[in-house]
Amino acid sequence: MRVGLMLPSGADAAEVPALAAQAEELGYDLVASGEHVLFGSPTSNAFVALAAAAATTSRVGLLSAVTLLPLYPPALAAKMAATLDRIAGGRFELGVGVGGENPDEFAACGVPVSARGRRMDEALPVVRAYLAGDAVPVDGRPTRLDPLPTGPVPVWVGGRSEAAMRRAGRAGEVWMPYLCSPDRVERGLRLANDVAAEQGRGPVTGGLLAWSAVADTRAEARTLAVETLQRIYGQDMSGIVDACVPHGTPDEVVARFREYADAGAEQILFGPLCAEGDHETAIRGVAEAL
Repeated sequence: MRVGLMLPSGADAAEVPALAAQAEELGYDLVASGEHVLFGSPTSNAFVALAAAAATTSRVGLLSAVTLLPLYPPALAAKMAATLDRIAGGRFELGVGVGGENPDEFAACGVPVSARGRRMDEALPVVRAYLAGDAVPVDGRPTRLDPLPTGPVPVWVGGRSEAAMRRAGRAGEVWMPYLCSPDRVERGLRLANDVAAEQGRGPVTGGLLAWSAVADTRAEARTLAVETLQRIYGQDMSGIVDACVPHGTPDEVVARFREYADAGAEQILFGPLCAEGDHETAIRGVAEAL
């Protein structure tokens, strides 16, 4: 089981280098950053945040979780991914998702939110081709990325819908859902691999963005999970917390991670749901329990 740490979405971008260095020191395998252009709370750009993280780390993988690919011209996304991979010495992994939680950010970028799935499906093969050094036709002329990444850049496809599962099968190395049960991970990964086999591709591995609440007791952690997810998503999540959100003491959270790993999610991103001031205690506790 490979365990990564999600950088706090609300952290000041200036704090990223220190947070990433701490994650590496604690033994996490990955440091991940999400992104939004406009959202209900402060959120960084993943490429920029991870470039800062690369400067203070040398071992951990760096994952965008996720880059909102429909908001980027494919060539620009590929260029930024290749540049970041070179800065990081080959440690970058590209996570992509369709977004859509906040239609205003799509409008602000001049992209119809209704077109996000189509734009994602069109962009993914183009980004992969550029990153592989293949020629991509533009107005009838071949174009190539220069410089290329230092090596293959794994693509994680985020999302828990059937469309995301199929997209991972067509164009991803990893399928990464969120807020789902181990059973759903197992079923979704089976579908992603069925699609991959139909396409003549290799197997898709499982990932998980695991929002997780850590506290002294399971009851305290459950309350924390419900309240924090309410702030993040603006809706009541109490009905899915028990099945879909690891919560409890660090040992209980890690035990739940292992259930997801047994279901096929071999790569877990720990997204701490913490009371204010408790972030370091939570990430240290989970690291020690691994």
